[in-house]
Amino acid sequence: MHLYNNAVIRVPVPENEPVYNYAPGSPERAGLKQALEEMAAQKIEIPLLIGGREVRTGRMGKVVMPHDHGHQLAEYHQAGPEEVKQAIAAALQAREGWQRMRWEERAAIFLKAADLLATKYRYQINAGSMLSTSKNAFQAEIDAACELIDFLRFNVYYAQQIYEEQPMINARGLWNMVQHRPLEGFVFAVTPFNFTAIAGNLPTAPVIMGNVAVWKPASSCVYTPWLFMKILQEAGLPDGVINFVPGRGADVGDVCLADENLAGIHFTGSTAVFQSMWRKVGENIANYKSYPRIVGETGGKDFVFAHASADVDGLVTALVRGAFEYQGQKCSAASRAYIPASLWPEVERRLKEEIDRIKMGDVRDFRNLVNAVIDRSAFDTITRYIDLAKDSADAAIIAGGGYDDSKGYFIEPTVILAAKPDFTTMVEEIFGPVLTIYVYPDAEYEQTLELCDRTSPYALTGAIFSQQRTATSLALAKLENAAGNFYINDKPTGAVVGQQPFGGGRASGTNDKAGSILNLIRWVSPRTIKETFVPPSRPDYPFMEAE
Repeated sequence: MHLYNNAVIRVPVPENEPVYNYAPGSPERAGLKQALEEMAAQKIEIPLLIGGREVRTGRMGKVVMPHDHGHQLAEYHQAGPEEVKQAIAAALQAREGWQRMRWEERAAIFLKAADLLATKYRYQINAGSMLSTSKNAFQAEIDAACELIDFLRFNVYYAQQIYEEQPMINARGLWNMVQHRPLEGFVFAVTPFNFTAIAGNLPTAPVIMGNVAVWKPASSCVYTPWLFMKILQEAGLPDGVINFVPGRGADVGDVCLADENLAGIHFTGSTAVFQSMWRKVGENIANYKSYPRIVGETGGKDFVFAHASADVDGLVTALVRGAFEYQGQKCSAASRAYIPASLWPEVERRLKEEIDRIKMGDVRDFRNLVNAVIDRSAFDTITRYIDLAKDSADAAIIAGGGYDDSKGYFIEPTVILAAKPDFTTMVEEIFGPVLTIYVYPDAEYEQTLELCDRTSPYALTGAIFSQQRTATSLALAKLENAAGNFYINDKPTGAVVGQQPFGGGRASGTNDKAGSILNLIRWVSPRTIKETFVPPSRPDYPFMEAE
């Protein structure tokens, strides 16, 4: 029996979750340290979750610490095609009941999950992120705790705004309304390794709008998504609304993309994978019940562009933080920079000084800014680019360049000076702690802006450093389509939910702006309803009457 609530409910107006600083002597630091110790000391087993039921396949994957790859944190069961079919069936079975639930009751689940993350599970979700994906305490805090909390609270508020969006005109004798329906089918959520917040947002954003989901987490980030699934269960999420199926990409993806009930894809990952998924959707387009919504955020080759008037200290800080926080494993990371010749000597000196101060190592030593890259594959890919620069006459490594995988996948923060603006590491996405710099003649500022715009196929984030407004304005104009998130005198990373909605165009994705109403509106299919209270009784119109 359902409770019929006739009140017009309003959810709390969201505010960004305060960020803990984990300073020495603080209770937050002590709590996080304790969680790190406890979680590192145990090995857990992670099953699939299908229709609320834990499923164990016996096909196992490992979760290890990237900074100590001999230390296993967990083993997880991998889904095969049969389990994926079961997950789709469970989602479709749960769909009607979830869709019929009043929206504010759905909202309450995610508001409760946000509060559980902010309190009871804050240190566990952060410690899990630190240990399993090698994030330092601050990077884990702004991601696994704060941003995920923000996604849940703000998305519920955006849902309310969408439902309130109704026709302006109601003429006498009739009533117009719009029903914002969930999509017809299930949403396939494919999530990345580098942000627990994104991993949590991709299945929950559609679900907040009444959809159901099949969630495939990245094989290199299963630990914190599993913790988040357990939090959602504790918050009251009904069985089958989100089905958790880690596994190989083809084993999970091929089944989901071939199913006639596929209603949408919510993806963050590589451009190549996203394009291959889109291609399969095209091949299957005649088989679907409806055209799937495809929402994706993919790669980036993000830039920092300096004008001759730039503040050097601010510029260098942005380069170091933008390029090397979380080992450059952010789609928004500063990967290429354009520095005017007049500033280069001072920038080079200051950049080397700051890089020399960086400590690298285990996440449990809070003095370390830089930790390990995620896995063997990433280590091999990134170091190939470093070796390429070492062997090229068109580039020189001016900082870092060392790497060691004996205990963890450690790569030094590396700066490459490119003699040519189209050198490989200025163009291709590396996804690691590697920054390539091109020094341009001051007099060629406008031409170099145009060069920056056409150098990369991506268009995710970028930054201009300038104290001269005319130069800033020119950069805004010349680089209008080069970045979906553009920063003035700041690093190109660190978008905040509700402040800087995130996403880019070109090869960087569909620019549907996670952290805004623009993303949530992609997960509904409007139905317009017109009710006429007293319909016409005859088909004749006045113009038809005799003169």
